Amino acid sequence: MKRLILLLCILTLIVLCFFHLFALMRLYPLYITSPLLFFTIYLTIASFSHRKTFRGFHK
Repeated sequence: MKRLILLLCILTLIVLCFFHLFALMRLYPLYITSPLLFFTIYLTIASFSHRKTFRGFHK
């Protein structure tokens, strides 16, 4: 399941990079593609760096 999410994040990142490139050529609004690209980069990095951490003992 985690690999599927990671693959989906990377695929979305590639697609949004192309849309951002089109926005730089003024085919799409830049103010829409920039936050989407940032959010996708954030999710991709967060999914790479997420580790199982110790959360304490449960009673």
